[in-house]
Amino acid sequence: MGQSHPLDNCVHSALTGPHAHFAKRRGNALRYPLDVSPFMALPDSPGDADWRDIAALAGQGREVTLTGPAVEPPDGWEIVTRGIVLRLIGDRIAAAPDEEAVRLTQADVPEMLALAESAKPGPFLPRTIEMGTYLGIRIGGRLIAMAGERLHLPGWTEISGVCTDADWRGRGLGTRLVLAVAAGILERGETPFLHVLASNTNAVQLYESLGFRRHGAVSLVRTRPPAEVPIS
Repeated sequence: MGQSHPLDNCVHSALTGPHAHFAKRRGNALRYPLDVSPFMALPDSPGDADWRDIAALAGQGREVTLTGPAVEPPDGWEIVTRGIVLRLIGDRIAAAPDEEAVRLTQADVPEMLALAESAKPGPFLPRTIEMGTYLGIRIGGRLIAMAGERLHLPGWTEISGVCTDADWRGRGLGTRLVLAVAAGILERGETPFLHVLASNTNAVQLYESLGFRRHGAVSLVRTRPPAEVPIS
């Protein structure tokens, strides 16, 4: 069997690569700190011990959030949500810096958290900004749109956190920021990629119109171990 692509188990690839400094580990199970990202990771073919380790790493009663090829928790684990996520890569897009985009810093986090809470782009936590570069557009001093880098693998960086305030949607601000973030990634000699729920057909069509192309699909599972799984 051939070696898997780094993007197939991208959280694991990140936490054993450029994001290793974030990694919390128990055995072969890995996770980001709780205030950085909810994502956790297992090896490609996890065994019973790996599932016990990830349950312990999560903590009693906590959800385990996994993405990867055919993620299938053991019998007895509760499936909280399950979905299919399309992976799109941007090796052919017309990326370009944006003169109105500003680099966001720790001082901007309260506004970023408020924007993410309103626009719901996916998990954005107090330290998510530490995962990579985030850019924003301000109007009248107010942060109205942002996008940035999340998972960082050898040679690859994920674009995430793309959102726009409801009052400013439909003006292409998100698109401009995606292309600006992508320009920074390409300038480093890396390839941008992103994930979109397969059910979000409008977003898929938008990204494909920008030149992103599909590169497979992965499972996204939020699951909870049974109470009897030992966590000591």
